[in-house]
Amino acid sequence: MQQYDVLILGSGLAGLTLALKVAANRQVCLVSKRSVDDSSSNWAQGGIAAVLNDDDSIEAHIQDTLVAGAGLCDAAVTRLVAEHGRETVEWLIEEGVPFTREADDSGYHLTREGGHSHRRIIHAADATGHAVQQTLADKVRRHPNIRVLEDHIAVDLITSTKAGVRGTDCLGAYLLDNTSGKVITVAAQQTVLATGGAGKVYLYTTNPDVATGDGIAMAWRAGCRVANMEFIQFHPTCLYHPQAKSFLISEAVRGEGGLLRLPDGTRFMPAHDERAELAPRDVVARAIDFEMKKRGIDCVYIDITHQPADFILSHFPTIYRRCMELGIDITKQPIPVVPAAHYSCGGIMTDHIGRTDLPGLYAIGETACTGLHGANRLASNSLLECLVFGQEVARDILLQPVKPCSKLPYWDESRVTDADEEIIIAHTWNELRRFMWNYVGIVRTTKRLQRALNRIDMLRSEVHEFYSNFRISNNLIELRNLLQVAELIVRSAMERHESRGLHYSRDYPDMLSEAIPTVLEPSNYYSLLDRHHGLTARKKVG
Repeated sequence: MQQYDVLILGSGLAGLTLALKVAANRQVCLVSKRSVDDSSSNWAQGGIAAVLNDDDSIEAHIQDTLVAGAGLCDAAVTRLVAEHGRETVEWLIEEGVPFTREADDSGYHLTREGGHSHRRIIHAADATGHAVQQTLADKVRRHPNIRVLEDHIAVDLITSTKAGVRGTDCLGAYLLDNTSGKVITVAAQQTVLATGGAGKVYLYTTNPDVATGDGIAMAWRAGCRVANMEFIQFHPTCLYHPQAKSFLISEAVRGEGGLLRLPDGTRFMPAHDERAELAPRDVVARAIDFEMKKRGIDCVYIDITHQPADFILSHFPTIYRRCMELGIDITKQPIPVVPAAHYSCGGIMTDHIGRTDLPGLYAIGETACTGLHGANRLASNSLLECLVFGQEVARDILLQPVKPCSKLPYWDESRVTDADEEIIIAHTWNELRRFMWNYVGIVRTTKRLQRALNRIDMLRSEVHEFYSNFRISNNLIELRNLLQVAELIVRSAMERHESRGLHYSRDYPDMLSEAIPTVLEPSNYYSLLDRHHGLTARKKVG
């Protein structure tokens, strides 16, 4: 058994920030499913929203966030995040993040994105996430108090109940070493889920392959509540090309004047919203989805050719290079785009400093539902949330006394064997992602949701049987988690009898007068599920 003060599952901006903030006083273990660089944060193009000049204000940022969130944002959390924006950005600058400066070097260049009333997005060209990730990851790798475990995936959390000790605390986690195939036991005084989102539950997504909802599924199985899982943000503009996998065309392209056009060159956004291309993402995504279905077209186009070539090359070098590799010169040609699953606004319920329902367990970043995003995330608030809550959780952890870790049981594989074939994993993964896209996508109906739930019920039974009888693998763990998250998304969507923010139902097209979060509690849910499926607990430990 390995022991640390703090165990951080996930290596995106939230996890890296927390690790660096606590490492001076705590022994930290940072776990990454692949390399530290494989995270949604590393793929983020746009930037970080923060009030950084006198023309803007904290109140304006708060108001923009509340409007985008369609009544479901937590006002206190929204204020907390907005008020800490500047100090977290200044910390990144001190750490050496190379943000883009103005042409005359008078300050940092700020761009504007959909839903924002001011220019407040600080960025590093069009690869902000990569710049921040590389800067912090280099420091994490060199820090003497941080051990980095790459190519390890968390299997499940270890609670007091599992360990056979008194209490309801989270005591650590089981990790699968993907190199050796062995499961190791890690004990920690505090465990932090920073595992990112669940975009891979959908067929088309801007997320990396590691975005499989692991933290949400593990927390749910351990007894934590989840909230607002129906609010999946579909980014309006993912590059549409057979050779382009999950490549995002940044919100900043529209912020800098990019226009959405039909194949014949006609603009269509002014007919859908008075804010046109600068409307929030849910509005733009639904408009594109409507136009594609109405006209039977495969994609629409975003056109920024009216800007000077030098401007495009300096502001969007990554997008320019990738499109040129595919034969698209964005200085002369519009970019073909389609919506794709991008961000989970819901997740594990936390309080205003990242604490979950289990003592000793925190959740930060996209895996958490802090109340900031409500029914729709405002562009570039995600990296900001990672920074602020990474900092807030660090403060809370450093206030806790250091104490010995509990002795934990080892992972028991005495009653399982090697799988004879794994075709069920690949087939189920493909089936899940396709019916989630078709039935639980941008526009939903009760009938589609019920169909999806029926399929999930059947697949979960099959995967549970496989999980119970064979040694686990990375793909099996991810599939198990994706099925759990898919079920939570569908059940949350079925609970909401209205259309609000990112959840649009043809059966309930109007928005109710009162905004109520969707909260699912595992205690009642699992007693019903067990009776329905006749499930038994997996391998006993000890």
